[in-house]
Amino acid sequence: MTRLVRVFALVLLAALAAPGLAPPGLAQQSAPAAEDATLDLGAWEQLASRAEQALASGRDSDAALAELRAQLVDWRTRLLTAQGTNAARIKTLRDQIAALGPAPPEGETEPAEIAARRAELNRQLADMQAPALRAVEAHSRADGLIREIDAVIRERQTSKLLELGPMPFNPTNWAMGAEALRQTGMAMFVELAEAWTTPAGRDTFREDLPVTILFLAMAGVLLARGRRWMEQLSDRLIHTSRSRGRTVFSSLLSLGQIVLPTLGLVLLVAALRSTGLAGDRVSEVLAAIPILGLTFFTARWLGGRVFADHSVSRRLFDLPPERMTEARFHAKGMGFVIVLAGLLGLLGEIGDFPREARTVLGLPLVVAGGLLLIRVGQILRAQARIVPEGDQTRPYRNRVIGLIGRAAIGFGLLGPVLGAIGYKEAADFLTYPPILTLALLGLLMVLQRFVGDLYALLIGQDDSESASDALIPVLIGLMLAVLALPVLALIWGARVADLTEIWARFTTGFALGDTRISPADFLTFAIVFAIGYGLTRLVQGTLRTTVLPKTRIDPGGQTAIVSGLGYVGIFLAALVAITTAGIDLSSLAIVAGALSVGIGFGLRTVVENFVSGIILLIERPISQGDWIEVGGVMGTVQDISVRSTRIQTFDWTDVIVPNADLISGRVTNWTRQNLTGRVILKVGVAYGSDTRKVERVLREIGEAHPLAMINPPPSVVFQGFGSDALEFELRVVLRDINYGLSVRTELNHEIARRFTEEGIDLPFAQRDIWLRNPEVLVGLLGPAAAAQGPAPPPPPRQEDEPQPEPQDDLGDGPEDAGGPDSGGPR
Repeated sequence: MTRLVRVFALVLLAALAAPGLAPPGLAQQSAPAAEDATLDLGAWEQLASRAEQALASGRDSDAALAELRAQLVDWRTRLLTAQGTNAARIKTLRDQIAALGPAPPEGETEPAEIAARRAELNRQLADMQAPALRAVEAHSRADGLIREIDAVIRERQTSKLLELGPMPFNPTNWAMGAEALRQTGMAMFVELAEAWTTPAGRDTFREDLPVTILFLAMAGVLLARGRRWMEQLSDRLIHTSRSRGRTVFSSLLSLGQIVLPTLGLVLLVAALRSTGLAGDRVSEVLAAIPILGLTFFTARWLGGRVFADHSVSRRLFDLPPERMTEARFHAKGMGFVIVLAGLLGLLGEIGDFPREARTVLGLPLVVAGGLLLIRVGQILRAQARIVPEGDQTRPYRNRVIGLIGRAAIGFGLLGPVLGAIGYKEAADFLTYPPILTLALLGLLMVLQRFVGDLYALLIGQDDSESASDALIPVLIGLMLAVLALPVLALIWGARVADLTEIWARFTTGFALGDTRISPADFLTFAIVFAIGYGLTRLVQGTLRTTVLPKTRIDPGGQTAIVSGLGYVGIFLAALVAITTAGIDLSSLAIVAGALSVGIGFGLRTVVENFVSGIILLIERPISQGDWIEVGGVMGTVQDISVRSTRIQTFDWTDVIVPNADLISGRVTNWTRQNLTGRVILKVGVAYGSDTRKVERVLREIGEAHPLAMINPPPSVVFQGFGSDALEFELRVVLRDINYGLSVRTELNHEIARRFTEEGIDLPFAQRDIWLRNPEVLVGLLGPAAAAQGPAPPPPPRQEDEPQPEPQDDLGDGPEDAGGPDSGGPR
């Protein structure tokens, strides 16, 4: 039972004091000891032989095996360090041998001098490699022995867990349990009596009586009123203060509900110790009282924070007030059961209780713990059945809570049943770890809520619930959950040695060819690459904002230079990071070559677009801001990346065009070299108009426009004689073709106005209709029409047809599909 209390104390220390603190001995294995590379292999052989004999006999206790394992772990770390012995010299020798050229094939010879030199270098290489090879072999042996010891200890734990003990309902065992308690109590009372009967003991008691009374008074005040004071102060801070961080300060202040009562227990123990009457047994109990009290006070505080209905930023459970009060009561009950279990385990060690006594005395606590688990499980299931309106995240959270509630009910039923049968270890395992697991999960929920409140305070936001859904609080909550995994493993029976073994293997890394890659290598790679990436972005920003704007390079060229520099910088940063981390990828050359074939087929399109993007950045046939047309898409180039180009059309839509289409397809760039472009307007006038006058008016209109270029000047072409009009064309070269559509509109308005002033008529389309054989129509009309005689032939009828819209053919200009001034970006 004392182990459970220690585990719970470890949970408290991890949460309240140092969540990232490693278990004892973990830091010692995280880095190899700095020592001489020359190892005493004789001592290693003795230790390894002793470990093999202990495993073969199987008679050593778990404590002895654990001590032996600790020595093996120390040697394994030293042997791992020794594997790098003479590494620099070995690399030099290999380079020297490679400089001699490849060894001659079988049956051929090489010059005697080179052959002798090669043999000497190979001999030196073998001598240099011998210590490292011996260290590798010894390291494998140590690792195997450690695995065997762990397997033996786990097997013993499993067999002990499934061991059937005495029946607790046997009346004979009841008497043994009562007798064990009575003897232990009598032994402690005899110690106190013997200490009081000695003159020195009474003198010490009288001398320290004022201190004892003072400590007892302070302890009584803190135990009786300390928790109440902190509750009132925390509630007052929440309800009366209007500061933004009141929930954060109230949460911190609520820890006083643990600190003050625990301090009262410490003073109480100090007062009892000051009497000088405590013997060895009483001293052990007194030493455990603060830890047991800390356990109970923490359980009470945790229940009050998890199932709080006030004095918090938001409730973690949406239960009625009576169910929340019940849950807080059950949380205190669980803490009390854990405390009694720890105290019973301590008394069992002090009094050396027999198995029958331990089974009988432990069953009531298992039953009480099981009942509490069932009640808490029912409360959790009640929460799972609540579906809040307008909240899409709670239902999944409630389903998880419901699963936890079902598991708690199952453990609460199974634990007492196994305990009643006689499986004491299994009953304890199915009762106390679930209680501690619920406490750990509740602590995680409280910490995550506190992180949300703290984040809301830091960003100046009043709504802590919405702030808790931000990325940073979520990541911190995930990190807290990961840090809680080792504590959860300890709760469910894992040994500290198991955690240190996992950490040791993690820090050792893994072998990649002839190179061993460890987390330190990855950290080095990440740091160096981050520095290189940051410098690359810094240089890019400097060029983009300071250097390149002062040059004559066009914006597209500036973008190409900045982008190309970014790709080169990232590549160099990755290369330097790999080299700095000492990662040798030469052994992956064959694998990479094989993978490149498959990647080449599978990512052919991606590679093609990537290469096309590089070509676009180097040759720059198009640049950012160019007006282009490709594959039926016309618009302005907004961005050119290594895979695709983003074009914004004149409808304000973005079109992603693969770079391969820009390289292999037909691309029209209207503004690549300059912005000059030509506008062609087709105009028709009525027959009989003065053609020279029309030509003069059109030329004047074109020359008068401010965007029309003087050289070449606007020109008028008399195209010919149409079916309805005399056809002319006004051709105007503009300084900026981006305004082509607006210029066309202005010129048409001016042509309509000037033609009206000059008396030039714009023609209408006309059609003459002649009716042949009108007598046939008379016969179709019937006898009445025939009696009236033949109708005179109708005169020719002329119908006016709707005037066609003005022609909008731009000739070879780009305005047929719209332009930037049609509403799209320029």
